[in-house]
Amino acid sequence: MKNPQDIILKPIITEQSMEETMYGKYTFVVAKNATKTEIRKACEDMFDVKVLKVNTMHLQGKMRRMGKTKGRTASWKKAVITIDLDPQPEEYILPGGKVETKSKRYKTEITEFGFGQ
Repeated sequence: MKNPQDIILKPIITEQSMEETMYGKYTFVVAKNATKTEIRKACEDMFDVKVLKVNTMHLQGKMRRMGKTKGRTASWKKAVITIDLDPQPEEYILPGGKVETKSKRYKTEITEFGFGQ
């Protein structure tokens, strides 16, 4: 079992990612070996939100020079997480035909890391 802090490393705070927070999309740098389901669980545990979708992409490091030597910066993985902005209560049927409603108290935004200011 991985720790959520080992999966979601840091947020990506750019002009474009801040505009997407209005639509419930948050961008993070994640561990390179993390899967979409691990990222979903880590985000739900850390921020108490309902995750609808996780999009991931691997990004290669850029070529850099220091004098006459060339090298690459480190490659990394980025995840765009879409959260539910209007979580609905969950209904299910008990044995005997009764309908039980379980209210889901999820947050509608992630305010940690300086998002949503």
